[in-house]
Amino acid sequence: MGYKEGVDRKQIMLLPEAVEDYVEDDNPVQFIDAFVDSLDMTRLDFLHAEPEQTGRPPYDPRDLLKLYLYGYLNRVRSSRCLEREARRNVELIWLLKKLTPDFKTIAEFRKNNLQAIRDVSRQFSLLCRKCDLFGKQLVAIDGSKFRAVNGKKRHFTRAKLTRSLKEIDEKIDDYLRELDEHDKDETNTSPPTGEQVRAALAVLKDRKQRYETLARGLDETGRSEISLTDPDSRAMRTKQHVEPCYNVQTTVDARHKLILDHEVTNDPNDLHQLAPMAERAKELLDTEQLSVLADKGYYNTQQIKECVDSGITPYVAEREDKTARSERCVYDTERDCYTCPRGDALLPQAKVSMNGRMVIPYRARSCTGCPQRGCRRGIQPRVVYRWEHEQVLDEMRSRMTTDRLLYRTRQWLSEHPFGTIKHAMQQGYFLLKGLEKVRTEVSLSVLAYNMKRVLNIMGVQELRQVLA
Repeated sequence: MGYKEGVDRKQIMLLPEAVEDYVEDDNPVQFIDAFVDSLDMTRLDFLHAEPEQTGRPPYDPRDLLKLYLYGYLNRVRSSRCLEREARRNVELIWLLKKLTPDFKTIAEFRKNNLQAIRDVSRQFSLLCRKCDLFGKQLVAIDGSKFRAVNGKKRHFTRAKLTRSLKEIDEKIDDYLRELDEHDKDETNTSPPTGEQVRAALAVLKDRKQRYETLARGLDETGRSEISLTDPDSRAMRTKQHVEPCYNVQTTVDARHKLILDHEVTNDPNDLHQLAPMAERAKELLDTEQLSVLADKGYYNTQQIKECVDSGITPYVAEREDKTARSERCVYDTERDCYTCPRGDALLPQAKVSMNGRMVIPYRARSCTGCPQRGCRRGIQPRVVYRWEHEQVLDEMRSRMTTDRLLYRTRQWLSEHPFGTIKHAMQQGYFLLKGLEKVRTEVSLSVLAYNMKRVLNIMGVQELRQVLA
């Protein structure tokens, strides 16, 4: 038995007469075409939304936006790769009506329409809300580090610059010492020439001068690090190592794991992101009550209080207190005092400021003769400091205990989109430089992720009916 055989390459084949015959009704490009055509490009402030009366005709921004949406949906982000696909991909030939923009035109479109592209992502979120795809009751907030266009060798900290300058000085001294030894050793038949010496020293001195300039720049600006390729990126710790990255924040709705909102910062931690992300989510969903899940990286007492004041119920894992004693004092709400392990009361004192917060010291009368030495430091009476809004944290601790199963849903809600974007869609690194451009690139990735999920949930035909 032989193999399956293909058609002879010289055989004449009768292909469909229209490109339309290659694209089925349930093909995602049908929705991309309908969605972009439904947008008001003038109101979104796209460049060339209204063509000029004179001059060379530009490309319609709708066509270039369709090209980018198709590319991000199909793991093609590079402008050069998009140019190549537009010439050979049948779906893109249908979508762009045989237009073949060059890579520079494609790249310039993304660079010149940063805010407009981000607004398109918000328009799709409004479409999801119109289709009732958001649960409007529970969201999960999380952050992940995405690699910036900046290598480790192009990133410097004060310590790295100091170490590099020291190494250069040592190399210069070693090289000059080696030259002296060659001069004394008459048997050396091939000593380095004067030109070679001057060239080597010039390279080292030039590098030293550049490092000294960078060090002075850090001193003048007060910054602790600098990235040469992408100045807005910062060193952040990932699972593997520390490298220049951006911190991408997402708010994921619990009903269909759709990304409701996103943001990009160059802050290495998440301590100041909880309240802004949660308040924006509440505004986007237009709901009175909203529950928010977040991991311990978001545990910031002031941020938690801001959420509660805004009508948001936070569920945030508490950071472990490494200095906590094994035997804790227990707070009595009715008596407004703490009870120590021995049973003595710690009474409240006047409020004091500590680390930017107003706290109330609760002090024991005397700890003399107490066998529980481990619950206090030194010979001074035990003091417990309570934040003036500690009741907010007590209520959250109670919720975390009673709603433990609810909090466990955080992991598969918030981390699922990041896994899909980084690995399935291969978009765990950036192609653009600068915070504003990176935000636009994230908007395209988020839009592609949401579009992929909504197409799986509703289908092309139903979505097109919503747009009609």
